[in-house]
Order: sequence, then C-alpha cells, then structure tokens
Amino acid sequence: MAGFDLPARGTVAATSIAVELPSELDALVIPVFSTPDTGIDIPLAEGILSAEQAQTLLVYLQGLGASGKANEITRLVLPALLAADALPQVIIAVGLGEVEELDAEVLRRAAGTVARELSAPGSKLTKVATTLGEFGMRAAVEGWILGSYLYTGLITEESRQATATDVTFLNANAEAVAEFNTGKLTAEGVVLTRDLVNTPANFLYPEVYAELIQRLATAAGVEVTVIEPEELRERGFGGVLAVGQGSARPPRVVQLRWNPENAAADVKKLALVGKGITFDTGGISLKPGASMDEMISDMGGSAAVVSTVIAAAKMKLPVPVTGTVSLAENMPSGTATRPGDIITHYGGITSQVLNTDAEGRLVLADAMVLAGEDNPDYLVETSTLTGAQIIALGNRTAGVMGSEELRDRLAKLGREVGETAWAMPLPEEVVAAVQSAVADIRNITTGRAAGMMAAGAYLSKFVKEGTEWAHIDIAGPSFNTEGAYGYTPKLGTGTPVRTFIALIEELAK
Repeated sequence: MAGFDLPARGTVAATSIAVELPSELDALVIPVFSTPDTGIDIPLAEGILSAEQAQTLLVYLQGLGASGKANEITRLVLPALLAADALPQVIIAVGLGEVEELDAEVLRRAAGTVARELSAPGSKLTKVATTLGEFGMRAAVEGWILGSYLYTGLITEESRQATATDVTFLNANAEAVAEFNTGKLTAEGVVLTRDLVNTPANFLYPEVYAELIQRLATAAGVEVTVIEPEELRERGFGGVLAVGQGSARPPRVVQLRWNPENAAADVKKLALVGKGITFDTGGISLKPGASMDEMISDMGGSAAVVSTVIAAAKMKLPVPVTGTVSLAENMPSGTATRPGDIITHYGGITSQVLNTDAEGRLVLADAMVLAGEDNPDYLVETSTLTGAQIIALGNRTAGVMGSEELRDRLAKLGREVGETAWAMPLPEEVVAAVQSAVADIRNITTGRAAGMMAAGAYLSKFVKEGTEWAHIDIAGPSFNTEGAYGYTPKLGTGTPVRTFIALIEELAK
C-alpha cells in the first residue's frame, strides 16, 4: 500500500508570469470590452500593445463581427507584416462585456472559457501569452487554470487528446506576482479536489484514501492523525462504523491540523468537517441503478476539506485550521446497518436509522463532535448531503444553514468567488421533526418536506454549545453532469474550496 497515488489526474495549463512577450509564441490573448459607440474597445497594455497596434486590431476585429460580450472568443490571424511587428500571428480576443460590469467573476469566467478552448482536443496553440491579468491577476490565473482542466481518467496514452498549453501572464510587478502565486495555489487546491472526486471507487476507498491524505498533507507541513477501525470501535464512533459495516473495506476518520507559527494570539480558530463516502449505494435502502455511477462524488466534501487545509499550509495563511473527514463506503450486505437500527454516536447521542441512504449525516455527526473537542471559534461542515438541495436550489447553488452570522457570511463569500450559495433557515418545526420516540434523534423525518433543512437540523445536534457553525450542502454544485461552462468542467467541480480559502483569508486580516 505504501506510496499509493491516484491512478489518473487531470491536466491543466502550465502557467508563468513575465514582463515582456516571450520570444516564441503561438498566440496572444487580449481582453475586449463592448461599448455603445464603437461596438468594441481594446484596452492598452503598457509595453505589450501600443495605441497604434490596438487601433489596427480593432479594425480587424470589427470586420470579423466581434461584439465584446462576455465570454465571446474571436480569433484573428494577422498579415505577416503586422505579425512581425512584435506580435504573434494569432490574436485571440475574449470578451469581458461592458467595463462598468467587470468584476472578478466575469474575468474568471472569460479566462476559463478561452483556456478551455485552447486545451480542447485539436488545438495547436500550445504557447500563449495574455494580458487578462491587467484587470485582476488572481482571478485571471484561477479562471485559466480551472478552465484548462481536463480529466481523461484511464484512457490509454495513445488515445489522449488534451493539448498541453503553456500560458504566460503579462505584468510582473510585485503585487501582480503575489496575486499570481495566490491564484495558482488556490486553483491547485480546487484541482486536487476535482482529481479526488473523479477517481473511481475501486481505486479510492477508505484505507487508501486515508493513506493518500496523510502523504499529501504531511508533505505540505500539515499534521495528520488517522483513526483506524479498531480505535474507532474502542472510542465509540458509532455513526461512521454503522455506515461502513456493510462494506468489506472498513472506515477511517482522518484529522488534519495546520498550526501556523505566525498566527496572532487572538486569531479565530477554524474547524472544517467533510463527508467522505467513497461510494454510496444507499446501503439496505438501495438507490435506483440509474446514475449510481455518479456516487463516486459522494466524498466531495471531504476532498474539499483536505485540499483547503493543504492549500492554507502552502499559502502560509496565519490561521489555525483543522480538517476532520469521515471516510466510509456505504454498501448492502449481511452485515449492513438495517432501517430501524439504533446507533450511538461518538459523544453519546443515540440515533434511530430510518433510512440507510441518509448516511452522510451519520458519519458527519461523529466528525463534528471530534472537531468540536478543539474548541474552535467556527465550525464549518460541507457535504454532498441531500437530493433535496438540488430540488430546492438547482445544480449550481449550494444551501447554507447554521448560525445566522456565519451562514450569511459564507453564502456571501461563495457568491463573491463564483461558488454560488444561498442562506437557508432551520425552522423550529423542522428541528423538532428529527426527534425520535425511541432514540435521541432520527436520521430522516416522516415526510418529504424540507429534506435539506432536516439534514441541517440533524447535524445541529452535534455542534458544541457556543460554537458558531455552518453546514454547506453541495449535492448539486460539487459534480457537474450538464456539460462544461466557463471555468467549470464536467464531473468534479472542486466546490467549495475557494469559499473556504476566502474565509480563511478573511480570518487572517
């Protein structure tokens, strides 16, 4: 088992930053705005694009019908004489819309759109440069790396079609370099999450997942503790054991700790918790067969937590962060938990299991109690928890529940970084509905109403008194089956890593 790694990883563009155009270049990617007067406008880039060159390009692009609307891509092949004038022969204009509406997310999506096109099979432009960073280096770098991501899994080498793009971001002042590095590390955290989520369950299961986490985190300077099955039994982790007991592959609980030496004495401590169901059949309450293959994504919350803690360490963010993930495989067998069973969670709360396909909250409950033992100021948990989230908010918007201030803060941060989220309540009648007549609580309510909020109400029972907490349901947003758009690929999306990093950055201020 030593040295286990993922069987395949996604490819992304190689990125660098420079002041001047590289000597060997296939294309230059420039931003264009839509305007009411001339139709489009090309912003100048000092030392890269002169006023005369911009005017010439403007004429050509107008002739091609370029409008400058957001994410519009127009390719221009220059005459040899003009191309020799310090510019490459191919110019790619990407629209940013109206300048008044430009923000980081508009830039991120535009960069992702053009990166996705250049990384697609058949693209021959392998060395490019761009001035998109002039309008926000971090957003441009994040969007480009994430948009260039392509996961081909175990397709044989001979059949791989991805284009390996090398992109240079132009503008290398000190502030731009710092933003470039931050954007790159943030994107790498998202990419790791995507790779973990996209890995088939026959390769990624609790034992090897725990080993991989330990190796990756240790290399980043993060302390790791793996709680093995025997210790889980000795310490009474009844939730994760109940979910994992139907599988031949026993569960694990893994805890990561980033304790920066440069943290201020009064800095708030953050605990992150993630659901790591490496495959979810539903257990005895078996899921329908259609689309069950997508249940490799049911560990998306744990992947986001692990990647965030590692990214925080690589970025040397001065905030103490713990990440606690429960890893289990939910399978039906003669040893599986049955509907009607009563279990005792870590910490002593008893729970009646009425549906074994509502297993995520069972494993999360144990992890939340363990995370609470460190007395964090904030506890944030994320999970692909309920189909009700998709019914309520769709495939792209996460539901956030919990303490009102933290809940609203996370929903706002999510929208700011492009990981759309919406605050949801935990009404008292829904909290009351998770009470059981034969145990402290039950893992589902008796009706279909408010399923997303019922899961949040269940989890609220495991938050240490006085701790601000939030639960982020990413059942839809974590796994994209609709088709690629902007900087979001098919399959794993990496949500909500960038929201978590934004929160840690805020806490560091």
